[in-house]
Amino acid sequence: MEIKEMLDVGMFATACGFLLLGFPVAFTLAGTGFIFAVIGHLFGVFDLTFFGALPSRIFGNAMWNEVLIAVPLFVFMGVMLERSKVAEELLESMGALFGSIRGGLGISVTIVGALLAASTGIVGATVVTMGLLSLPTMLKRGYHPSLAAGSICAAGTLGQIIPPSIVLVLLGEQISNAYVDAQRAIGNWSPEPVSVGDLFAGSLIPGLMLVGMYMTYQLLVAIIKPESSPPIPKEELEVDGLGWKIFHALVPPVVLIIAVLGSILAGVATPTEAAAVGAVGAILLAGLRMDEKKATPFYVAGISLVIMLILANTMDLRVARNEIPTSDMLAIGAAVICSFGLAWGFLTGVQRTFKAGVLAEVNKSTMQISSMVFIILVGASVFSLVFRGLGGDDFVHKLLSDIPGGKVGAMLAVMGVMFILGFFLDFIEITFVVVPMVAPVLLMMDINPVWLGVMMAMNLQTSFLTPPFGFALFYLRGVAPRQVTTMHIYKGVAPFVIIQIIGLLLLAYFPALATWLPKQIFG
Repeated sequence: MEIKEMLDVGMFATACGFLLLGFPVAFTLAGTGFIFAVIGHLFGVFDLTFFGALPSRIFGNAMWNEVLIAVPLFVFMGVMLERSKVAEELLESMGALFGSIRGGLGISVTIVGALLAASTGIVGATVVTMGLLSLPTMLKRGYHPSLAAGSICAAGTLGQIIPPSIVLVLLGEQISNAYVDAQRAIGNWSPEPVSVGDLFAGSLIPGLMLVGMYMTYQLLVAIIKPESSPPIPKEELEVDGLGWKIFHALVPPVVLIIAVLGSILAGVATPTEAAAVGAVGAILLAGLRMDEKKATPFYVAGISLVIMLILANTMDLRVARNEIPTSDMLAIGAAVICSFGLAWGFLTGVQRTFKAGVLAEVNKSTMQISSMVFIILVGASVFSLVFRGLGGDDFVHKLLSDIPGGKVGAMLAVMGVMFILGFFLDFIEITFVVVPMVAPVLLMMDINPVWLGVMMAMNLQTSFLTPPFGFALFYLRGVAPRQVTTMHIYKGVAPFVIIQIIGLLLLAYFPALATWLPKQIFG
């Protein structure tokens, strides 16, 4: 093994070691990069002038990247919905709807987890919220602690795979860059672009497939072990006005999901624009929930927002033209009126959330999470710059190419490494460090980029669940009552990990699960 290859391996191992010792991720990645840059320079295998490219890499990959603006917007949307009691109302309504059947509360948790995944996309927030709200209820109703804990952890991780997901935004950006690099390496200088929207569309069917598999498991457990998931006695269920409660709890978040995800899949908006719509919609929904007796501004704003999206997609609203047809003038006038209606509802929502102290908390959480993501991106840029300067790209390419089994063997190796790393590293580190190393090599083997991205997302979701180090397990452990032991959580998630692996195998064997919908929508 040459000195460059030894440094590449040592660099990766050192970064993992520092992370396991608890050092901050961003500083670990950047610090490891600088240390090995100096070592490489001393051995004469690394040129320190490579660091001259660092500012342009940071500005190009982060500061001027419009796609990544979606990250703080989606984070804001998720945190605002979490603070506006949407999850609490959804759990109560779904529990009342399905509670009369065996396994009904478990099914309710899965459905609410899917809805929260599609509206927040933040795994930790979803697991903690459902752990606080539904775990005590499930235990009180006689659910076995393992089944209750496993259901909540599994439903909470759906935020990794169901769009719009922060994981998919970051992963989509990395896969897009890797695909361009791979195509250029094989001589294609005008490749078809791969977007975050492609990944959103590709992950939708696999995500819903997992939801169906989770619910099927809940029903099977209820049949095989009825005592583990008893129904709620009918006399304890509030049936009066149940239809209105379900409508009230379900319709607003579903409308918001359709507005955000539908606008991306329909080609009306980019992920960044859709994220802005989601952030505005979350403020409107939070403001409405705080005082539903004075709801007029929010209904007006919601209708205005829908009309503006339709007009923007169907009419030419540019005003800097010499001649504007009458139909376009009418559309521009309608858009202006709708802008005032939207502003009325938006400002009312901001005022209410500010007075309640919610807006300050949401802004603080958004700033903390977004800062963490982007400072890790900066550290990862330093790490990947040094890794490539030491010939890491060629080393990884050689390593994967020499694995028996061709692209199948290479894919299995990468999935295995990512699965194990998912025990110790957060998805952000894996997305920014591991994916840029291995994705270009895999994509040069004629692997579909959308399928690869969805496989990676589902793989990371599985590692989030897997004992003993799965992140979702620690999230739930932090809020679970004392009667729920760590072993209960481990036993509870084991069947769901098996379901995840089955889902991964199905996706590997039937790539059309990920590639069919993007082709139908985007051609």
